[in-house]
Amino acid sequence: MTNRPALRMRASLALILVFALVPIPSFGWGPEGHLMTNQIAAAHVPADMPRFFREAGVRLGYLASEPDRWRDKRDAQLKAAQEPEHFIDLERVDWMRELPSNRWLFVRALYEKRATATNPDELLPERVGLVPYETVEVYQRLREAFRQYRQLASEHKPTEAAEQDAVFYAGWLGHYVGDSGQPLHTTVHYDGWVGPNPNGYAVHVGIPPGAEYAPGLHWKFESIFVAANLKPEDVAALMQPVKPLKDVFAEYMKFLRESHSLVEKLYQLDKAKAFDGAGTAEGKRFVAERLAAGTQMLVDMWYTAWLESAEVAPKPEATPPPKGEKK
Repeated sequence: MTNRPALRMRASLALILVFALVPIPSFGWGPEGHLMTNQIAAAHVPADMPRFFREAGVRLGYLASEPDRWRDKRDAQLKAAQEPEHFIDLERVDWMRELPSNRWLFVRALYEKRATATNPDELLPERVGLVPYETVEVYQRLREAFRQYRQLASEHKPTEAAEQDAVFYAGWLGHYVGDSGQPLHTTVHYDGWVGPNPNGYAVHVGIPPGAEYAPGLHWKFESIFVAANLKPEDVAALMQPVKPLKDVFAEYMKFLRESHSLVEKLYQLDKAKAFDGAGTAEGKRFVAERLAAGTQMLVDMWYTAWLESAEVAPKPEATPPPKGEKK
């Protein structure tokens, strides 16, 4: 019996090597990590998803870093508007029992809290981060594109435009899901320990005059170490069978909080030089597990969007005519 994920994985290995040579701005996991996430997810797309999607691995790989291409300083408005959509500092919102699933309810709650906060600017949405909302909104765009594909197919009309939409949204979604699996995208300690530091973890060294960024732990962990030491098969070996999600936002938030729970573990490993050079077996396993967690969540979300797109919209309830008017 043909092992379809294995065949797709072999094709993906070659694609990863090609795309890794394309220069792009790197935030998130860096090009290698994001590419692995989308390509490995594409190799595990279930057979009952449409053929156009199962065969979209090349484009899904290219789109893995699309949101990082929108961070070019020459596109200042776009860069500023979408940068908060790559992260969330969960420590800043630990006073919320649960995050609302609606972006604007979240923003409203932040502003209400700012009114009594000692440091209100720490609660600005752009400081806190918005990745849960961008993720679920792009997920819903994907689900709608699948709905349009189903509708056009049922009417025997051309489906190419809807197919293109679905692949674009799926690739775009992969970037934020991948970011969410990276513990440093969930914390104020995103590039060095902040505040009291009794354990002597790495701290950010500051940005030299004239420079835009000084590479620190964040860059070393997610880009330098991944590019030098991780292979797609290290991540693919950890994949589980694809499954639909019962509540996408709730299960995504569980995944995000699991990622956040590993922040200090990451710093402990860094202190033990697990990510220096060739690193250690434990460091490599930690990174592979985080990449696999994001890849698993991504393909599960793709599959859920496809299944949910088949749901029939409820018929609107008939509105009774105003009193005194004839029916």
